[in-house]
Amino acid sequence: MPVRQLPEQIINRIAAGEVVERPASAVKELVENAIDAGASRVDIFTDGGGRRRITITDDGSGMTQSDLALAVDRHATSKLDDEDLLRIHTLGFRGEALPSIGSVARLNITTRHATEPHAWALSVDAGEKSDIVPAALTNGTRVEVSDLFYATPARLKFLKTDRTEAEAIREVVRRLAMARPDIAFSMAGEERAPVTWAAALPGAAGQLTRLGDILGADFRASAIEVRSGRDGVVVEGFAAAPSLTRANALGQYLFVNNRPVRDKVILGAVRAAYADYLLRDRHPVVALFVTLDTQEVDANVHPAKTEVRFRNAGLVRALIVHALKDGLAREGKRTAANSDGAAITAFRPGSIPRGGWDWRRSPSYPTTAGMAFDGSSAPAPSFDSSSSHGFSSNVFAEAAQATFDTGAPSADVRVSEPPPRDLVDHPLGAARAQIHENYIVTQTRDGLIVVDQHAAHERIVYERLKASLERDGVQRQMLLIPEIVEMDEASVEKLVARADELEKFGLALESFGPGAVAVRETPSLLGKTNVASLVRDLAEHMAEWDEALPLERRLMHVAATMACHGSVRSGRILRPEEMNALLREMEVTPNSGQCNHGRPTYVELKLADIEKLFGRR
Repeated sequence: MPVRQLPEQIINRIAAGEVVERPASAVKELVENAIDAGASRVDIFTDGGGRRRITITDDGSGMTQSDLALAVDRHATSKLDDEDLLRIHTLGFRGEALPSIGSVARLNITTRHATEPHAWALSVDAGEKSDIVPAALTNGTRVEVSDLFYATPARLKFLKTDRTEAEAIREVVRRLAMARPDIAFSMAGEERAPVTWAAALPGAAGQLTRLGDILGADFRASAIEVRSGRDGVVVEGFAAAPSLTRANALGQYLFVNNRPVRDKVILGAVRAAYADYLLRDRHPVVALFVTLDTQEVDANVHPAKTEVRFRNAGLVRALIVHALKDGLAREGKRTAANSDGAAITAFRPGSIPRGGWDWRRSPSYPTTAGMAFDGSSAPAPSFDSSSSHGFSSNVFAEAAQATFDTGAPSADVRVSEPPPRDLVDHPLGAARAQIHENYIVTQTRDGLIVVDQHAAHERIVYERLKASLERDGVQRQMLLIPEIVEMDEASVEKLVARADELEKFGLALESFGPGAVAVRETPSLLGKTNVASLVRDLAEHMAEWDEALPLERRLMHVAATMACHGSVRSGRILRPEEMNALLREMEVTPNSGQCNHGRPTYVELKLADIEKLFGRR
């Protein structure tokens, strides 16, 4: 078959397959044109999920008659000052959007430039242009797209339901609206209730207002401002506290020079920054804006312009990680479960059974240690101290470990003995009780706090391990008799292959035959620990590691597992002074609002909220 030149109409339809994948793609291109035209307001109307009708109206600069004639030709654009594709300051620059849309739909453009006496209108029907005629329009441009893909019926089979396509359009506009809070947006259509986002004030406050309008009040309440910059690259924006998460990464909005993008470098950096705060299956909510010289980023990677390529991707990633970690550490106390007020919703008067509870029949009814409900003697609850782990800090001296052998809690609510004033004034207050051998109840100046002792100490041990590793390495303690841990051969191979990494944390092990390892040294910070359980957990976690995972992240996974085994266990009975010591340690430990697995370490209830529950205010 001989080589031949394709007709212009076919060329345009091929280009439309790349640029206009679905109605949302057409909306994106048209709204970007409006933004590039300097619009202060953009109105979007759709019908039938965009396939029947799309109307975009803006109050931008508009086009002259001659510009309108060229605008629907391929590769005609007003957005490039020269031929340098590395100096792009606009969202669009290819000159393919309007001709691509016009080749597969019915396109009508009405526009008026300030220098023209009236507006002009032009139609394109499946690639066929009409003559330019006078029209009525105050200012700006109105673009109408009807019967999308009617010229290429096969494309219609790949579209989803009207509601799904309408939601895709909504998401496109949401991202563009987040990037430009200085522009007012409105959306309307039969598939949704009308929504309007007013133009916001300049600066971070206005940006947060727009993000809150789009992402919701929960994000606005938990948002942490982040910023970092170096060598002309600036990363700024807002990140939600770890208490607000999603089941997927769709809540991560990323912008490069105000262009919404999906970039693996940025997504990976966000995941790395939150690694110490979230469970493995949870994802943070962030809106990050990267600003840099246009010559340092290539936006001409994909026809849809949703991907970019950085000249120095390592610098961008490092700045994002630094900005997020710095912001999360700075607002560490806001990362607890109570940061968005959700804790109080668990207490609802309607949850009390009709007629009330019979408190004395409740298995959790409080009794004096060693006494049954009827006042007769009863054996104290049994407690196996050999299965628990004590604190390893100098605050909890070895001599105090003997006190853990008691069979009943030694801290209870003492109405006649108010806590010292200096303790109540601390951020986490004064310990008043330990309930269910796992939760510490504290009294603050304006409320109460419930602390998960295991999760709290897990974070403390984890931060100590990281600090020790950065400072001079983790101190080790040699076992008098090496402990032999038996497991399957595959797990042994994984552990032995990572022996050097484990040794950085003071865990020295070696192969002991095909189905066992010999552990000779353990980290001193962990104190007396269950070596076999620790090693098996490490082997299990290593099975999930990706070989591409950076060494730093692998080491942090090891530290997290060790911290869990070196922490005060659930069921450990603590004395009042030990509970208060734990609270004081939490107050000076970075990121103490969450354990290293992402669970909250404490929940706070303000006195005002408690009084509302009981109808006192």
